[in-house]
Amino acid sequence: MRELRKEFAFAGYWLTAPPGENTNSWAGRRKVMESQGYGFLLLARGRTVGAIRTAASAKQRGIADAQEAARRARTEGFGVGAIIFLDVEDGGRLPAAYHAYLRAWADELMRLGFRPGVYCSGIVVDEGGGVTIVTADDIRTNEAPREFTYWVFNDACPPSPGCVSVANPPLLSASGVKEAAVWQFVRSPREKETAGKCSGYATDENCYAAADAARKWHLDMNVSGTANPSFAAGR
Repeated sequence: MRELRKEFAFAGYWLTAPPGENTNSWAGRRKVMESQGYGFLLLARGRTVGAIRTAASAKQRGIADAQEAARRARTEGFGVGAIIFLDVEDGGRLPAAYHAYLRAWADELMRLGFRPGVYCSGIVVDEGGGVTIVTADDIRTNEAPREFTYWVFNDACPPSPGCVSVANPPLLSASGVKEAAVWQFVRSPREKETAGKCSGYATDENCYAAADAARKWHLDMNVSGTANPSFAAGR
């Protein structure tokens, strides 16, 4: 992380175990990263669409997940007022029960003194018949008047420039989601469905830092309007 800090200003920081994992290797690393000058994107695992089927389960699980995220943020030493991003991996239009889950999560998180954010797709999905949907827009419409902070992923080229040097990052406004506070324009390994024609990736389909000649750290790359996105004022 000290080596990568030469090129990057902030990093994602899991508060819970990431999807597919039983443990969280980020736990206890805040002070080290803070001493190196990193800003933070605090991230908590969200439920899958398939796991939320009824209004009752949506509310129960939304509250429980918000409480876990807040508890772990406090344990790590992050104070109230921080933005915690809920990891929503499912794209396209979300079902009604999942929107109820997001509302319950946001309401409970705000009650506990934190601010709700969401990591979600910013990719346009064609639903047929001339109808398209972007998950970030779907959430904004259905969860209003709650104000989420949006961390969107869109690695399609364009608008993504592909795996480029951090000396020439894309503009946040090019993400396609005007409310986006953070744009993830590269995911490793490369998603062939969306980023198959993007340039700059290594032969193993990962993106690496320009100075990483040994290819030790494959990266997801993000751009933001602030060096400490989870603590940005006014969001």
